[in-house]
Order: sequence, then C-alpha cells, then structure tokens
Amino acid sequence: MTKANDLHRKWMKDPKYRKEHEALAAEFAMAHAAVEARVRAGLTQEQLAQRMDTTQSVIARLESGRTRPSTQTLERLALATGTRLKISFEPARAH
Repeated sequence: MTKANDLHRKWMKDPKYRKEHEALAAEFAMAHAAVEARVRAGLTQEQLAQRMDTTQSVIARLESGRTRPSTQTLERLALATGTRLKISFEPARAH
C-alpha cells in the first residue's frame, strides 16, 4: 500500500505540482494550526463545534483546509480552545 507521504514526496518532484502545493501553503498552515489548537485543548471536533455553536462537519472542513475561514471564525475558534489568535505578515521568500 502506498502512503500519502510517499506520494507527496514523489509528486513534489513535478514543478507544476510543487507550484500548486506551495500556493496552498497558507491554507495548509491554518488547517494544521486549527487541529493543533483543538488537540491541545483536549477537544473532539464535536466538542469544539458545540463550543463554537456550529456543526462537526464545519470543523472538519476547517481542519481539512477546504474552507477559508473568516477572522471572526478564527476568533471563535481561539476563544473555544483557550488560545489567542495572532495574525502576522512575514517577508516573502525570494524566488
């Protein structure tokens, strides 16, 4: 059975795939941060959804990176997980 990480490494050799993947880096980072905040708070997706007054499927989409959450949604996630939302701008890396 082929693992996702193995496929990803293989596909990253393709410049077109790599470019598309890098274009989504911010979404991947946000999704990872959302999962990390939930797990650190010791919550299931369902529990987080209840605290945010939403559904588990909304949390699943947020954590998958399939949605671009509003700042208001991210603030609700921070409050529900006992964390602080911090948004920053960093220098772009040179190409």
